[in-house]
Amino acid sequence: MSLRTTGIVMPLAMLLLLAPAAPAQEPPPPEAPSGRAEREAVTASRHMIVTANPLATEAGEAILARGGSAVDAMIAAQLVLNLVEPQSSGIGGGAFLLHWDEQAGELTSFDGREKAPMAATPELFMAGDGTPMAFADAVPGGRSVGVPGTLALMELAHRLHGRLPFAELVAPAVRLAEHGFEISPRLAGAIADSAAELAVFPATRAYFLDTDGKPRAAGTVLRNPEFAATLRQIAKEGSAPLYRGRIGDALVETVRSAPVNPGAMTRQDLADYRVVMRPPVCRPYRAYEVCGMGPPSSGGVAVLQVLGLLEHFDLPSLGPTADGMQALVEASKLAFADRNLFLADDDFVSVPVRGLLDQAYLTSRAQQIRLDSSIEKAVAGNPPWREAGLLAPDDSDKLPGTSHLVVVDDDGNAISMTTTIESGFGSRMMVGGFLLNNELTDFSFAPEEGGRPVANRVQPGKRPRSSMAPTIVFDEAGEPVLLIGSPGGSQIIGYVAQALVAVLDWGMSPQEAVAMGHVLSRNGPAELEAGTEAAAMEEALRSRGQEVQVKPLNSGLHAILIGDETLESGVDPRREGAARGQ
Repeated sequence: MSLRTTGIVMPLAMLLLLAPAAPAQEPPPPEAPSGRAEREAVTASRHMIVTANPLATEAGEAILARGGSAVDAMIAAQLVLNLVEPQSSGIGGGAFLLHWDEQAGELTSFDGREKAPMAATPELFMAGDGTPMAFADAVPGGRSVGVPGTLALMELAHRLHGRLPFAELVAPAVRLAEHGFEISPRLAGAIADSAAELAVFPATRAYFLDTDGKPRAAGTVLRNPEFAATLRQIAKEGSAPLYRGRIGDALVETVRSAPVNPGAMTRQDLADYRVVMRPPVCRPYRAYEVCGMGPPSSGGVAVLQVLGLLEHFDLPSLGPTADGMQALVEASKLAFADRNLFLADDDFVSVPVRGLLDQAYLTSRAQQIRLDSSIEKAVAGNPPWREAGLLAPDDSDKLPGTSHLVVVDDDGNAISMTTTIESGFGSRMMVGGFLLNNELTDFSFAPEEGGRPVANRVQPGKRPRSSMAPTIVFDEAGEPVLLIGSPGGSQIIGYVAQALVAVLDWGMSPQEAVAMGHVLSRNGPAELEAGTEAAAMEEALRSRGQEVQVKPLNSGLHAILIGDETLESGVDPRREGAARGQ
């Protein structure tokens, strides 16, 4: 097939070197699972949007119904999500966006990832005794806050692909902020779980907790006049108030004067922030072309590696059986070994993307996969086109507060966007009615291992490695057929890869694919979702030599399947998402 992609910015070459994996401690999930509520698939013929909250979906669909573009709908939905799902995303965080321009036949990717302040050093998260800080100690306060990118991304995407006035897109969130909205059960649960951390910071405590310090309950009407005022400034002046004005001044002051872990961000850091339009990463899979986000996200490359390894197996015949899941688990281990060693911000590190996705390289790696035995822990490979040198891996697994949305407009333009403030409630600090991210904790806390540099170490102006994997699948004619993505930290890669296999190999509907029990690995145990059909595979996978963990896996997969005449939704039953269309 022929698929035209556009992008700018080439990676800077850097000499680096190879080493064995170091153990890493996984932080606790930001949100406890909120239970399952089965969703019915929605179908439409003209346009569709799927987001993590019904109010955001309603706002986006209303924009589509008025003739707005996919980008217009995304902006309206994201600003409402900032209000009704504040623990997961917002203008205090960052995002990755894939955009398909139907008329031009072009796929572009927008990198709105947060950046480290220029005063940041590789030892940012090292304690006084020379050891890495505990994750929970590093998150709250100003030290963890990266220069946010979501608002800048929305502004640039609107300038390139918007139709309706920006002020019109801001209006739904302004109305909700002023008049109030009912706290959802999921938000109420997240507040309750994080109440002690939220109470540390006065603005956050006043917003999320009652005057007696108790968490605000589900059904409570919550108003946010400060955020309404922020949005009104944005409606009039665009991103300038955040990056070069009063909101930014308050943000910098909050970060630098934080009562816990004060940070070093400056007004110049904000003023210098730029969204980067990067080439998406694409690779054939069966009769399709699968495209995702390249570095600084590891998600696109890792998902494509998993698929490239699985292509050597007859997945359609194996089906969602123990054998099929064994292949998926083993492929994931190999992909994660490469991810942990090579993937980082390629403006600072030479990332061998071409080599990692090379057919011959993946064929050689696939020889390690057996359906009757397990790779206990995979070792990174030696891909072609890799610069000589040795690196130390970063095996740390973060579980961020994140959201995913997908949109198709009346003209066939399409969006897959993953958006985040990292941990649930980010740094726990608020400015202008919105939460600030703790994205810098996505860097490796240790800058080196055994004298060898970690690719994902902290550096001034660098973007931390992400696992976000917004994905668009194209058919043989070069037309988009599936939009998908998920929150979930490093587990995003497994969630998205399994859902892609479920649709493309196992013929599932998007709703069936996002609802099925999760099976994944991050180059460690096979992780099976408790309370689902996946948990029943425990003994079968153990018999193949897998170490197995059965546990909650709180994804937020959202998808749209694009047919000749219809659009069909997939809404993750584990969260509060909704689909609407016409």
